[in-house]
Amino acid sequence: MDATLRCQGLRKAFGAIQAVDDVGFTIRQGETYGLLGPNGAGKTTSISMIAGLLAPDAGDIEVVGQRMTPRALDAKAAVGLVPQDLAIYPDLTAAENLRFFARLQGLSRGEAATRSEQVLEVIGLTDRADDRAGEFSGGMKRRLNIGIGLLHEPQLLILDEPTVGVDPQSRNAILESVEHLSTDGLAVLYTTHYMEEAERLCHRIGIVDQGRIVAEGSRRELIARIGEQDVVRFHVAGDATGAAAACDALDGVSSAEVEGEEIVCLLDGAAAKLPALLAAIAATDATVDGVEVREPDLEDVFLHLTGRALRD
Repeated sequence: MDATLRCQGLRKAFGAIQAVDDVGFTIRQGETYGLLGPNGAGKTTSISMIAGLLAPDAGDIEVVGQRMTPRALDAKAAVGLVPQDLAIYPDLTAAENLRFFARLQGLSRGEAATRSEQVLEVIGLTDRADDRAGEFSGGMKRRLNIGIGLLHEPQLLILDEPTVGVDPQSRNAILESVEHLSTDGLAVLYTTHYMEEAERLCHRIGIVDQGRIVAEGSRRELIARIGEQDVVRFHVAGDATGAAAACDALDGVSSAEVEGEEIVCLLDGAAAKLPALLAAIAATDATVDGVEVREPDLEDVFLHLTGRALRD
């Protein structure tokens, strides 16, 4: 399938600071691509160039086959940008905000009204359409911000850390909205420094550090890259040594060792093999009092690649 976005070799410096250094990736229709990295990694500078707000020092950007530059109006028309900072008018209602921005996008009065109603449904604010945006919670304002980016039915939606500063309930509502967007065929570029958001939403992820993409792939591909296995800890009473030996004899278990009152097993695909492990222990003179399963995550990948935790 043709890519909605192609970018390669992007570079941008601000004085002596190299904010973006040879960044490149593609996003296809119906795909959510995540840029995952800490604050200051170059994510916002990258998307500013992709959206045509900032000219790169080097590199090329194509949106739906059209070269993107700060003056490329046709390419910009295919992009919906949702910035970190709220771009709404607090004295207008949700519906008034949407109709106003729809008119700025060139929709007729009737088209703006119809499209505003559709977007209110998508972002879950239909019942608050006539309430002033200034009275909304932080999460509702963020959802309205996303709605503004959807008004002109873009082919690429760029979301720059859309859940920053919102409560857990609102955050979940935002994530649910984003999940539906890609299933509707929209290409989504999602920047975040929250590992769990990237794992939940993104088909592919580019890990960004100091202006460079240091690794790219699906969650499974990135975790496989560091070669870590799942860890299962069984808290047992009774013959821990015999139970560990029974676990160690199972196919797919790399090791099973006794640590105090626990059996620690290393293996791939822990969730699928957990019933067999429990059955093996039940057949010995040991009983299981508790189980803990830990699978490698993107935090482990980032630590492995950069030598520090994602939020350092």
